[in-house]
Amino acid sequence: MPASRSENSENSRHGGRILADQLAILGIEKVFCVPGESYLGLLDGLYDHADKIDVVTCRHEGGAANMADAYGKLTGKPAVCAVTRGPGATNASNGVHTAFQDSTPMIVLIGQVATSMMDREAFQEIDYRRMFGEMAKWVAQIDDISRIPEYISRAWHVALSGRPGPVVLALPEDTLSAVATVPDARPAHVGYAAPAAEDMAQLEKLIAQAMKPMLVVGGPGWSARSAELTAQVAEKFDLPVATTFRCQDYVDNGHPNYAGVIGIAALPSLLQSVGEEADLLITVGTRFGEMTTQGYELIDSPVPQMKFVHVHPGPEQLGHVYAPDVSIVSSAENFLSAMLELSSPDVDRSDWTGGFHARYQAFRTPTEVPGDLNMGHVIRHTSDTLPADTVFTNGAGNYAVWLHRFHAHRTYRTQLAPTSGSMGYGVPAAVAAKLEKPESTVVSVAGDGCFLMTAQEMATAKKYDLPIIYLVVNNGMYGTIRMHQERHHPGRVISTELVNPDFVTYAKSFGIPGEVVTRTEDFPAVLERARTSSSGYLIELQVDPEALTPVQSLSEVRAQGVAAQKG
Repeated sequence: MPASRSENSENSRHGGRILADQLAILGIEKVFCVPGESYLGLLDGLYDHADKIDVVTCRHEGGAANMADAYGKLTGKPAVCAVTRGPGATNASNGVHTAFQDSTPMIVLIGQVATSMMDREAFQEIDYRRMFGEMAKWVAQIDDISRIPEYISRAWHVALSGRPGPVVLALPEDTLSAVATVPDARPAHVGYAAPAAEDMAQLEKLIAQAMKPMLVVGGPGWSARSAELTAQVAEKFDLPVATTFRCQDYVDNGHPNYAGVIGIAALPSLLQSVGEEADLLITVGTRFGEMTTQGYELIDSPVPQMKFVHVHPGPEQLGHVYAPDVSIVSSAENFLSAMLELSSPDVDRSDWTGGFHARYQAFRTPTEVPGDLNMGHVIRHTSDTLPADTVFTNGAGNYAVWLHRFHAHRTYRTQLAPTSGSMGYGVPAAVAAKLEKPESTVVSVAGDGCFLMTAQEMATAKKYDLPIIYLVVNNGMYGTIRMHQERHHPGRVISTELVNPDFVTYAKSFGIPGEVVTRTEDFPAVLERARTSSSGYLIELQVDPEALTPVQSLSEVRAQGVAAQKG
């Protein structure tokens, strides 16, 4: 059994054991890793905490980092991504960037050359402070074994405080192998901001004056409780609620006040309401980045065209792009709780609020598209038949538009997707989700290009007996880039056509059964077989390349590009 904290404080330990002990004290539950010789000391330390910390062995560092990000999204707590130096660190950087843009707590531990070899370009040596300087909240190197508890405690607090994000710590080999008697850290207590009374009083006045207010939610630090409070706030103040890009599960999409998502391929009438009609936007948690603001065109910068209240846990985000009428530094839960204490004005806004949900529901009606397999009907059937707590994961590509438009999220944290637009996220995120929520159905949705970037993590799923459903949307091309080529350079197609393997045979090589679906009407029976498989299931969905989006064919996009060039 692992030694207790008091015993550890009085005994000499090597650095790797000291580090592992701190992770256990802080409550780290998952370490996603590809093992490497540069951090053998940490692996040895983790051996003694096998009863507390799950060490998940991945097949690529990019997969490990994305799993850690998905775990952070699911739980609100950091996981550790542990990788070796040089190639391991560079491979993991994709997930670190995703965690930074998505404001996901994560701790990345990287093996490093011994301190005596530094600045000589030793084997796989990189200065990680420079490498990760712009994609992590904090980057440091632990050169002194006696300070390991201090650094790890700080990493946990930094990862969770304010705007959450990834922390990167480099671990020189001699720091991990040296022996010392070091007192342990204590379990962390992270503080969360709450709104000031005067700010809430100002907000109360703005709500009383507004005739067309809207609540927009997204960003970090959300929870199931936040989702409940959002619904209560919407009902009390008769507010339509919109979610931001890839935060659709922040409120029950079946709630009568839910208006839809503001992001890529959003409901046009919702965008019009936000940009041209709303006289008060109360934005909770979101940074209002490029995707949500339609390239920063939806809302005027720096002074929004409507009254603008911005609530965010990181004060540096307030006024970063848009100058608010009221800036509130607060966690979502604390703000929403405070908002419920405000008085609701005696104003009839039913004409404003009433139509949003009906328009959202109509938008979910599948459209007609070219080909025998219609992804709108596939996703709608999946949405209507799978349990409400089913977790959907995806990366980036046109295929994701179908999922985001036609699926309705009913419970919190059933959507795991990168706001950074990173391809290859879906499969590793599904592995993390199934590990964390083994009783829930988990569905990974990926395009053919997106899938093959991290498909090797199916081996990780098989290793840990995780029955995941994989939907692979195969149109034989990088569809999003092809769309942009045709739109901006019609007829000059290059580098976007793909030659794919037999995906079903590929899955079977991992011991995962599967089928190919070419017709919409065949999908329901195949999905039912996937649900009952104890080994997971891969469904390859062969779609017509012409079915580019729910509203435009490939030929129509090309024609649009030609017309634009002539004009």
